[in-house]
Amino acid sequence: MTVKKVDLGITGMTCAACSTRIEKALNKIDGVEANVNLAMERATVEYDEEKVSANDLSTKISKLGYGVQTEHAEFDIYGMTCAACSARIEKVLNKMDGVSASINLTTEKGVVEYEPGIVKIDDIQAKVAKLGYEAKPSQSREEKRTHKEEEIHDKKVKLMISTILTLPLLYAMVGHLPWDIGLPMPGFLMNPWVQFIFATPVQFYIGWQFYTGAFNSLKNKSANMDVLIAGGTSAAYFYSLVEGIIATINPSYMPHLYYETSAVLITLILVGKLFEAMAKGRTTVAISKLLNLQAKDATVIRDDEEVKIPLEQVVVGDRVVVRPGEKIPVDGTIVSGKSAIDESMITGESIPVEKNSGDNVIGSTMNKNGIIQMEATKVGKDTALANIIKVVEDAQGSKAPIQRMADVISGIFVPIVVVIAMLTFIVWFFIVDPKSWPSALEASIAVLVIACPCALGLATPTSIMVGTGKGAQTGVLFKGGEHLETAHKINAIILDKTGTITKGKPEVTDIELFQDEALRYLIAAERSSEHPLAEAIVAYGSEKNVEKLEPDSFEAIPGHGILAKIEDKEVLVGTRKLMKEHKIEFSKYEAQLSQYETEGKTAMMFAIEGELAGFVAVADTVKENTKQAIEQLKSLNIEVYMITGDNERTAKAIAKQVGVDHIFAEVLPEDKANHVKRLQEQGFKVAMVGDGINDAPALATADIGIAIGTGTDVAIETAGITLVGGDLTNIPKAIGLSRKTMTNIRQNLFWALAYNSAGIPIAALGLLQPWIAGAAMAFSSVSVVSNALRLKRV
Repeated sequence: MTVKKVDLGITGMTCAACSTRIEKALNKIDGVEANVNLAMERATVEYDEEKVSANDLSTKISKLGYGVQTEHAEFDIYGMTCAACSARIEKVLNKMDGVSASINLTTEKGVVEYEPGIVKIDDIQAKVAKLGYEAKPSQSREEKRTHKEEEIHDKKVKLMISTILTLPLLYAMVGHLPWDIGLPMPGFLMNPWVQFIFATPVQFYIGWQFYTGAFNSLKNKSANMDVLIAGGTSAAYFYSLVEGIIATINPSYMPHLYYETSAVLITLILVGKLFEAMAKGRTTVAISKLLNLQAKDATVIRDDEEVKIPLEQVVVGDRVVVRPGEKIPVDGTIVSGKSAIDESMITGESIPVEKNSGDNVIGSTMNKNGIIQMEATKVGKDTALANIIKVVEDAQGSKAPIQRMADVISGIFVPIVVVIAMLTFIVWFFIVDPKSWPSALEASIAVLVIACPCALGLATPTSIMVGTGKGAQTGVLFKGGEHLETAHKINAIILDKTGTITKGKPEVTDIELFQDEALRYLIAAERSSEHPLAEAIVAYGSEKNVEKLEPDSFEAIPGHGILAKIEDKEVLVGTRKLMKEHKIEFSKYEAQLSQYETEGKTAMMFAIEGELAGFVAVADTVKENTKQAIEQLKSLNIEVYMITGDNERTAKAIAKQVGVDHIFAEVLPEDKANHVKRLQEQGFKVAMVGDGINDAPALATADIGIAIGTGTDVAIETAGITLVGGDLTNIPKAIGLSRKTMTNIRQNLFWALAYNSAGIPIAALGLLQPWIAGAAMAFSSVSVVSNALRLKRV
């Protein structure tokens, strides 16, 4: 009996009944003794490891409707060489109690969710080290860049040494050709021990990384690319060594040397690895471009003096001065001054936005023409740009479901190849060319080398990295690879009306005036009202520079309008009913008012001293590019629906204006998710687009939620895709990018699998020289990464 004790954090407990229920359920499990503390929100559990696991305890707690507290950690993983490595690490970590891990070969990163009461960070790192790799807590971007540059430099140096030592062996190989090509051949190059001197440093200094990788892999009862390379090159090297010894003992013996095969293979593999590392660097160009948008320093007021400090030293509450032509360093609120701000890098809008005191500004946007002072409200990792970068990094490090298939294949591929290589050797040695070691050796080495699964492992993550990076550059933020994959399946999309199809802010669209002072009195009357429609009318007055008047008295009449006294004149603003109650005649304008309402506008009349002075129409106007976006969605064969709490007539008016054919009108906020479910039940893959807190349930219910970047944080957190700045034409862009990325992934997987499927039998038939197989293997990895990079031109 092996007793282990763990301390689990429990979430979701609300009262003593909860803790009692959990404690009772755990103690019913054979071999478990538990004590649950409600105040500490923890469960102390002793259990017999021979009867139950820590994962069983977590599963039981989850089934009861509670949760076990988890923590999140990111590691940089060093030493991985192919998909079999990443698959092996992921598989082993996921077998640990309390651990859920995802390992990405392309980003060389591991994302781990773990239960701190069961397992510690040190345990996870130790497990990775035991497998022969190294897991370090994620470094800063600068440290990663430096490490990557050092890695590429190291590869270049080793490649140079390897090339210098390999070229004489390659030259000597020409002497073994069955025809005379006229090149002078120094006799010493044919000496087995001269070739041994050239080949040995390549095999055991340059190639030592493959031996250590193979040893660690075999030690852990698995096989990776290093096993294939180490096995193939060692066979050629040691066979040549034996031949050289025989020739030394028996001078009349003509040795069959394959030193050039092992050396050329290692050199070509280094070429492929160098190109691969350089190409991987290009996949992260989106992050680099986003980082380049940041300001490098800021001018702050400290002790009543302006001081220029590095961006990292700005703190919340700092008073920051921004001059024309400077980037706004952090997110904040203008406290004095006004200017036009170019927010195109965040919103995509090319026209600068006028900002005054009290308005919010976004870090990394450009101040165009005025000096402003602002108070810093968000700095460092909390700024809008930092959050965008974090979303892109997380997405590039995540796995799409399609990648799981590639991981499974890679995990079993290498052992199968080793078996095929052994069978190839046996068949050649005993049947095809009996007792011929060279023929059998060449064919089996070619099989080992041609079959390296690098291309298979790179096929999906490189496309995901480039696709999500390209999306970020165009204003589309995918939260993960799974969302990028799901988006291509969408065939129905629901657009919330207010704030999504429309601007979410009422504006005056039409106004008729029958008296000279009518507009002054209308604006003055509405100035004291808090109604959103009143705000639109007051804003209209500001645009027209209407003289400001303060009402002598003001009364809001709920559901009807307002009554105000201005310069001793009675002013009424409101509905037909309000006008009828005050016996104000308006019948001859009834048709025009009805027309406004048919167009989805809210029409109000106003009267001065008992006479109709005019009417005004206010509407939440449609965004400029909404109709274009909907047309593009239809061209992608996607059914477009509009959902709104407005009445049927208003909904139809807006729908007609933007070209939507399907409407859900008079929908309560809590019912939006039900409409999503109904479409899903009809077989649709549904995307929901919204911006408000009341859209969050529907965003979560949909197959994919798309949040407007100008909306609430809750909506953005719930959604799988965020449209930076709220440009609806980014929706068809997102779906189009998803489709192109998935096509790119399928191309990569097809060619990687087709390459191996075709290459192995060709090599087994003896139709492929080992060094040609090595070159083809290196080319396959580079070609997959290059194909993924084509997405940058989408």
